[in-house]
Amino acid sequence: MAHPLFLKKSNCKNCYKCVRHCPVQSIRFSGNLAHVIADECVLCGQCYVVCPQDAQKILSEVEKVEMLLEGDRPVYLSVDPSFVAYYDGTGIETMSETAKELGFVSAEETAPFGVVVKREYEDVIKDERMSVVISSCCPSVNLMIQKHYPDLIGNLSNAMSPVQIHCADIRKREPEAKIVYVGPCIARKDEANRHGSTVDAVLTYEEFDELLIAHSLEIHKGTDECKQSKERLFAAAGGIIRCMDKKSAGYAYLTVDGPDKCIDALEDIANGEMEQCFIEMWACSGGCVGGPTIEKLHNNPVRNYKAVSRYAGDEHFDIEQPELGEITRSFEIMKGMMPMPNERKIREIMANMGKTRPADELNCGMCGYDTCREKAIAVYQNKAVIEICQPLLAKKSEDFSDILFDNAPNGLIVLNERLEVQEINPAACKIMNIRRPQDVFGAQIVTLLEPKPFMDVLQTKKSTFQCSYLAEYDKYVEQTILYDNKYHMLICLLDDVSDEARERNKKAQIMQQTTAIADQMVEKQMRIVQEIASLLGETTAETKIALTKLKDTMED
Repeated sequence: MAHPLFLKKSNCKNCYKCVRHCPVQSIRFSGNLAHVIADECVLCGQCYVVCPQDAQKILSEVEKVEMLLEGDRPVYLSVDPSFVAYYDGTGIETMSETAKELGFVSAEETAPFGVVVKREYEDVIKDERMSVVISSCCPSVNLMIQKHYPDLIGNLSNAMSPVQIHCADIRKREPEAKIVYVGPCIARKDEANRHGSTVDAVLTYEEFDELLIAHSLEIHKGTDECKQSKERLFAAAGGIIRCMDKKSAGYAYLTVDGPDKCIDALEDIANGEMEQCFIEMWACSGGCVGGPTIEKLHNNPVRNYKAVSRYAGDEHFDIEQPELGEITRSFEIMKGMMPMPNERKIREIMANMGKTRPADELNCGMCGYDTCREKAIAVYQNKAVIEICQPLLAKKSEDFSDILFDNAPNGLIVLNERLEVQEINPAACKIMNIRRPQDVFGAQIVTLLEPKPFMDVLQTKKSTFQCSYLAEYDKYVEQTILYDNKYHMLICLLDDVSDEARERNKKAQIMQQTTAIADQMVEKQMRIVQEIASLLGETTAETKIALTKLKDTMED
């Protein structure tokens, strides 16, 4: 049996909103995706309503209904009384006209069969068969009790829902009929699957809209009046009690709506804190007019309640009461709660989550669980993983960043757009002879470094790199300035290259000295050569004169 809810994986963004809103914590995260745990889910539809990415989807039965309409058997449409809240300005007569255009034999209300149900509630109270009586009209409440409070099944009325009684009545009149129910409820799909002989297909209002669009039709407008229609109030919280006439003086009559309030009430009953009372219980806030598809697509509680209240008459529907065996059912215990860890295991898991002291338990709810203890239980039950703890991840990330920031060999300075120092690491403090980082927090960068490069980066939003000598600190640095567009911050990286610069200067001086010595040697050699050349020149001249004289003498 397919679960009525499924996940559209491409839409899930791992926001945990569905976990935070699931009243019975029936969502498990695996592979950064939210998966509904079918055995625990009560189909209240909260995950479908609150998902901002529309990742939780309702299993559509539109194609199934199309096939039924194309078949040879007559198809009837059973309409939930909340339809007047969803389809404004519509009555059952105009609804039936639209249904006939789609191929249905007709559309009929389930509301008249609320008379049968309320009479059964009255008889149970009159006969004092149960001290605490819980209404059984809401299938989500029924699932909540069957899965999570099985000890309270005895307090759950065994009367069928008006939907089931209506469908049984149609089959009695038309044995070959196929029946489609339309309403705001997801849990009705599960109810139909478990009682397949009563309903053949269940459509939400959203699915019915798809059917209308596929056939290019719109709901006809026009309301009808009927004094004998008080049970239409079953669509709103408190409607069942308003319809009950035979109220026993020995019983208290309470209306509880909303999943969290239902759980609180069930806890009180389980603890023996309630007795001699009738509880009209609805999983949806406001009753069926606050059902998942109405809440998500037409969420206007006041207007919705007024629409139902206006459409309901002052007198009861005139319906013959069937035999008791025809309108009762049994509720079986269903697999729901997973095994609970012992205290030692819980503390062990919490220690792995970094929760070793009460002060560590922030109970922030960001992981989807109200307390760190509940999160530890979910980890034990394989619903969650330890890593999904935002404070833990933030602390790890912060500690890791602090380690890198404090131990980085390069200086780091973070400035805001006013060029005020926001962060400075120990390496930068060492470069600029700053005793403590706190001494310069909020100070203008001009008090530490030349501001012009920072002003240029702020204006152009482009990174710069330069080598400079910080005369005040007698340091040579390579300075890189970056601009962060996301956080609008400037980041300055300082690499102290003083030792390398001094080594280069020393080498340069040695080279300069070597060059000077070489120049001196060359100059001296040149001078010697010149002197030798001069002496050779004089000697040659004297020799020439002497030989000339000798020549002349010989000639004479």
